[in-house]
Amino acid sequence: MIRAALFLLLSSALPVMAGGPEILGATAERSGMGWKISVTLVHDDESWENFADGWEVRDMAGNVLGHRELMHPHTPDRPFTRSLSSVMIPDGTRKVQIRARSKAEGWGDQIYILKLK
Repeated sequence: MIRAALFLLLSSALPVMAGGPEILGATAERSGMGWKISVTLVHDDESWENFADGWEVRDMAGNVLGHRELMHPHTPDRPFTRSLSSVMIPDGTRKVQIRARSKAEGWGDQIYILKLK
């Protein structure tokens, strides 16, 4: 009983994290020799210590094809969309994975599957 009360007391004093970024959608369009990938994210950016700071495009085997770094909190812009051009995707690839990262939480668990046309 005392342990449970102590746990509740201590856990209520811990900082609340914003949670990982959520990928709301993504698009892909051919652009020259590569692809332009646009990703829409939402994250409870709190400060320079905790904001959505990037996303990446991977093939279905998990190989990184492109990475988009985000340089600042997007406090007023929620959700927001950012693009990455010249992503080289092997011919015949029908879908890719997108995953997002925040500065405080690291890579999120969500994997967004984007079908290529």
